[in-house]
Amino acid sequence: MPSMNSDPADRDSEPFVEVDPTGRYGRYSELLGCGAVKKVYRAFDQEEGIEVAWNQVKLGNFCEDQATVDRLYSEVRLLRTLKNKNIISLYSVWRDEERNKLNFITEVCTSGNLREYRKKHKHVSLKALKKWSKQILKGLDYLHTHEPCIIHRDLNCSNVFINGNVGQVKIGDLGLAAIVGKNRSAHSVLGTPEFMAPELYEEDYTEMIDIYSFGLCVLEMVTLELPYSECDSVAKIYKKVTSGVRPQAMDKVRDSEVKAFIEKCLAQPRARPSASDLLKDPFFDGILND
Repeated sequence: MPSMNSDPADRDSEPFVEVDPTGRYGRYSELLGCGAVKKVYRAFDQEEGIEVAWNQVKLGNFCEDQATVDRLYSEVRLLRTLKNKNIISLYSVWRDEERNKLNFITEVCTSGNLREYRKKHKHVSLKALKKWSKQILKGLDYLHTHEPCIIHRDLNCSNVFINGNVGQVKIGDLGLAAIVGKNRSAHSVLGTPEFMAPELYEEDYTEMIDIYSFGLCVLEMVTLELPYSECDSVAKIYKKVTSGVRPQAMDKVRDSEVKAFIEKCLAQPRARPSASDLLKDPFFDGILND
């Protein structure tokens, strides 16, 4: 493929650092995000003329850990089958054998993740928070009613992304998602401690763990505080969560309707409503489907 910057008139434009094997996607040097496992760069889809996200995972980091590599591959295979406006779309995936990296191209959200966005915009109406919450639930409902059922397992405000100009919210980072068969229970402890449901620690859980995490996402959106930020260790969080002690941030929730809604999500697993039940909750009365 000819060099992107062969035309002298192009000198002011941003050069690609890397191009995918088909020549369709070009990666810029700008980093959009960095996680434990992957780096996410700004990129461009030349065919559609749209900006995308180029996710890059160094497989060398896991040369001893085949389980993680297998999990990444299954994440990517799974993501390609998902089509929902509240789930981040995956467009392409390939392995760069030479550099030992797994690359995948996903949809990009203009305003980044919900945690950062909410910190940036402190004055948000309850109506707007309900609109965001409803969209997260729609994404969860899609995952949970998928055949087979998909549990996200690491839902928190840094894994939810937003197009701020239209207020559209999408769930991303299904890296820990487990496709759970008919019995709908999974058996591995993964996730972000503050957002993990008590039964996750028991290693016997269903898709209802995502509802618990969703409740804490709502709490974070309302209070601008990470749940259990009063704890200075994972052990202390574990102790509080497993003994049913609510995060201190709950005391900051002044609105009794909001508090009651969060409590529903944090109830014992069997008493927790499903995503589709919560979508019908009076909490969302007057919040139109978009």
